[in-house]
Amino acid sequence: MSTTELAELIDSKFRELREGSIVTGTIQEIRPQVVLVDIGYKSEGAISISEFEDEEIEVGDQIEVLLERLENDEGIVVLSKEKAAHKQNWDKIVGVYRDGGLVKGKVKSVVKGGLMVNVGVEAFLPGSQVDIIPPRDLNEYVRKVYEFKIVKVNDDRKNIVLSRREVIEAERADQRQRFLETVKEGDKVEGIVKNITDFGAFVDLRGMDGLLHITDMSWGRVNHPSEMLHIGQSLEVVILEVDREKERVSLGLKQMTDNPWADIERKYPINSHVKGRVTKLLPYGAFVELEKGVEGLVHVSELSWVKRITRPSDVLKLDQEIEAVVLSISVKEQKISLGVRQLEDNPWADIESRFPIGTVIKGQVRNLTPYGAFVGLEEGIDGMIHVSDMSWTRKINHPSEVLKKGDEVEAIVLEIKKEDQRVSLGIKQLESDPWESINDRFKVGDMVTGQVAKIASFGAFVNLDGDIDGLIHISELAEGRTAKTEDVVSVGDVVTAKCIGIDDKGRVKMSIRAALRDAKAAEAEAAGITE
Repeated sequence: MSTTELAELIDSKFRELREGSIVTGTIQEIRPQVVLVDIGYKSEGAISISEFEDEEIEVGDQIEVLLERLENDEGIVVLSKEKAAHKQNWDKIVGVYRDGGLVKGKVKSVVKGGLMVNVGVEAFLPGSQVDIIPPRDLNEYVRKVYEFKIVKVNDDRKNIVLSRREVIEAERADQRQRFLETVKEGDKVEGIVKNITDFGAFVDLRGMDGLLHITDMSWGRVNHPSEMLHIGQSLEVVILEVDREKERVSLGLKQMTDNPWADIERKYPINSHVKGRVTKLLPYGAFVELEKGVEGLVHVSELSWVKRITRPSDVLKLDQEIEAVVLSISVKEQKISLGVRQLEDNPWADIESRFPIGTVIKGQVRNLTPYGAFVGLEEGIDGMIHVSDMSWTRKINHPSEVLKKGDEVEAIVLEIKKEDQRVSLGIKQLESDPWESINDRFKVGDMVTGQVAKIASFGAFVNLDGDIDGLIHISELAEGRTAKTEDVVSVGDVVTAKCIGIDDKGRVKMSIRAALRDAKAAEAEAAGITE
């Protein structure tokens, strides 16, 4: 071969060595800082020893490298094994992306918004694409290997975006289809609690989400699913219903055990005595567990015959063991009504025999209300004196005008209503009704004298004989027009008036004006006789 031919061969060989291309080289020498590689150029290339830190290499090994520069300022060929691998991997990634395939990668680190993953090249995994359930801590994924779908490739910026969620969803879709094809109502399956809501829990069944409704969790009362379940919990459930068209599955947990309500009426007959544990205290009553899945309600009104209990927590405690009586059962609604007071004799059962109507009692005023006074008859039993039964003649606006709390009072039993637990008492009935003899005591035309007891805008009330009030209307106070009652009379004044009528309610109507006219007429008559 001539010198000219040799030169042309070398030139053609060098033309093949283009910067940016991947070439095969042979390791010639391994130094502390660099590895020298022969790529068939006039000089050897150098690669930093750091690019081989995870590999065992020997002189004579052939490797693929990226030719970055044929000659740098120092005349050295610049090579990179890592960049060669990156370029090869990038081309592979682009090919997988175009084909819609999957790639394996190892999670390197947590970054803002997600994770960095090594899939041969560095790629970004957004936090929203890590899993179908948003992860609590991204650090738990670091250093783990997963399969990913490539969702975006930017060739210019060399950016790659991955999704693990799409891989999982695709797998679950296949699993869901297989599940729906094979499962049937009545099957028992294993699942993991995926999510908890107010109305139930969603359970992961081999890629299929099933709904476990709160009403199907327990034969007993469940206020919230979180009382029984927690996310991540494994449990066995039964398939209640499968809707293959809508891809919905209904699950049951309580159906894994026998229904305790099936023969509830036999186990807990009406009026039978039962024992149970207080599980919940509410303003209106207490729930008592009789057995697993069976609770009864003791309403606040069923706690005592005689005590006025406003809150069950005043007499009961959580987890307290109590005895009660079965009052009623509704199998359909799965409700049992219980009573505690029924364990004792009802003091109202024979109230009529202990306090017959017409009986005069003595008791202490326990409380005053705007409409009456409550008087204690015995422990837990009060009778009420209504304001209308306190006086025959006085209009009582408030019981405090006659009584005060703690007073010992005598009264008569007027009425008893056992079903309402009420005893009506009266004070005025201890005396005869003065209005019954009103026509015998006061006649129209009589002159009567009394003391003004009360002033009103329409007239004055005058006390007659201590127990009867007569009314002098403002028009009957004086001759002529009277603007105000107090212009003529005051409380405490003693006045003489004429009885001008008694209405159908037995009230005495009086007139000072008529009395004055009668007096003047008498004087005139007397004066005429004298003359």
